[in-house]
Amino acid sequence: MIIILVGALAVIGVILGAGIWSFKKQLNKEDPEYILELIKDKSNGKDVALSIKYNHQQWVEINEQQVLPLASTVKTIIAIEYAEQAAKGRINPDQIVNLTELEKFYVPKTDGGAHEAWMSQLDNDTSVPLREIAKGMILYSSNANTEYLMHLLGLDDINKVPEKMGATNHEPLYPIVSALFIPIELMAENGYTKEEAISVLKTMSMEEYRNRAYVIHNRFLSSSPTLEEKHKVVRSLDMDFQKIWSDRLPGSTANDYISIMEKLNSKKFLGSDVHQYLDPVMEQMMKNPNNQGWLMHAGIKGGSTAFVMTSAMYATDKKGNCTEFVFLSNHLNVLEVTKLSKNMNGFQLKFLTDEEFRNSVKEELAEL
Repeated sequence: MIIILVGALAVIGVILGAGIWSFKKQLNKEDPEYILELIKDKSNGKDVALSIKYNHQQWVEINEQQVLPLASTVKTIIAIEYAEQAAKGRINPDQIVNLTELEKFYVPKTDGGAHEAWMSQLDNDTSVPLREIAKGMILYSSNANTEYLMHLLGLDDINKVPEKMGATNHEPLYPIVSALFIPIELMAENGYTKEEAISVLKTMSMEEYRNRAYVIHNRFLSSSPTLEEKHKVVRSLDMDFQKIWSDRLPGSTANDYISIMEKLNSKKFLGSDVHQYLDPVMEQMMKNPNNQGWLMHAGIKGGSTAFVMTSAMYATDKKGNCTEFVFLSNHLNVLEVTKLSKNMNGFQLKFLTDEEFRNSVKEELAEL
């Protein structure tokens, strides 16, 4: 059975990014200690990184300079560019977009049902305001919405955001769904076998790989593949191809993303005009009355593939306590990804609300 990486990535985005981020319910059925166990087990290698700040103090730092794939957490960068362009009047968040524009970038069975889930709550609308597309990118982790926004906002401008936010080790963003078509194109153009295509992909430079993804993305604008062609791509994506795709996702460091989370949490680095558009996208969990009861504001974006699990979160509670949290991991097995996705919310909630647990995290990870 084929496991589609983009689907897993999108599913985790829903779990971690949902506006119904009900910490209390999650805590009852999770084991937050699992996060600590996995970090301890993998901290000697370079496959896991964790950075936590609490009230402006560096609470935990593990492999914080290690570049790791970001999966859907990278969509935070696109959300920031969306808000900045809206604040400058370059785009209109109320602009109506026909859903057929999104369908150009939609590949069935490669997003874990994320795009369908977003579409299902639109009440059969055939068009939506642009702001809803941005919200769907973060809340549901729709990859079709993401690539549409890449086209609209421009990747040149999007790729200036990390530097502006102080992320000095951030790799360039590129159309990651379009990149799924690279293997089948290599085989079609050159008559490669699967093994030959894998060999070429493994030695291909990132510059060429990104350029190929750009070309495919731009082609979709004028001539999107048929459903049959898209299904053919899905059928070709066995685990070997998926591993290469996952390894080549845009990467960054926990140190970079903790800096970004701090800036978003402070509400001072970006102007209030930007936050006017950014907060409704990044902080959809604040629609939940339970979260409104104890949080001033909070935002989160997570992501995963069959090999990767990531989460970046910021929160300020009504007592004035501020927390920033970034977890990145790679080369996981399916069980580890599943257990991480089940336990991450509980870990974050317990850290935010339980002083004893918060101190134990610091103590247990201090020697790593």
